[in-house]
Amino acid sequence: MTSDNPTSIAVVRVVDLETGGNGPHEVCEIGWQDVVQTQDGRWQLDVERGSLMVNPGRPISPETMAVHHILDSDVAGAPLWREVASLVLQPRRPLVALAAHRAAFEQRYCTARLTGGAEWICTWKCALRLWPNLPRFSNQMLRYLRMPSGLVHELGLPAHRALPDAYVTAHHLRDMLNETSLGQLLAWSAERGLLPRVPSGPARGKPWDQVDMEIVQHFLADRDRDVRFTAETEIARRSEQPAREPSPAQGRLF
Repeated sequence: MTSDNPTSIAVVRVVDLETGGNGPHEVCEIGWQDVVQTQDGRWQLDVERGSLMVNPGRPISPETMAVHHILDSDVAGAPLWREVASLVLQPRRPLVALAAHRAAFEQRYCTARLTGGAEWICTWKCALRLWPNLPRFSNQMLRYLRMPSGLVHELGLPAHRALPDAYVTAHHLRDMLNETSLGQLLAWSAERGLLPRVPSGPARGKPWDQVDMEIVQHFLADRDRDVRFTAETEIARRSEQPAREPSPAQGRLF
């Protein structure tokens, strides 16, 4: 579909990719759903959405077929990624950003050359900040934990296909943009993920501010960059806390 909404003053395009493997050009489907800001400042889903099959240039691996169920025959006559990427990622409407859930995956394929250097919002990173009390943060878990208003169940299915996943992500993004600013979402997205709870070990599941410093410091050597960033942030937060004044000594009565 194509729509130039005359009342919109800003547009963010949510994209989702399905791939045939792990190579740099192995996209086999792209889906998109636009979220627009209207004159009253509120954000909403636009009618502009769609999907395209893409020829990954090699057979799709059984492991990825088992996730999205896209067959080699589905993409045999489709265009290559380099032929269609810019058409979707640089549409003829003024975008203020692109967005995806766990956007680092999409950014592996949607390079700056293909996007025109667009900024990115990662709805996973932003969900960690805005809704830290939720138990899980995958796109589909957020869908059922939050039950976003206006989400048509059937349009969000099947899961792990590009357009339904982009449609679901767009509902999370809409609510985020109506809760905080675009600039704040972009700033959070430019950092590593800030995990609300300890991910492993004896303190697993506890908020970081409820565990001993020794445990926090242990995660500074973790292999996961988001875990390391979270530990560093917690240590910095504690170091900035003002020292507690000692309690006044109990006076003696004579």
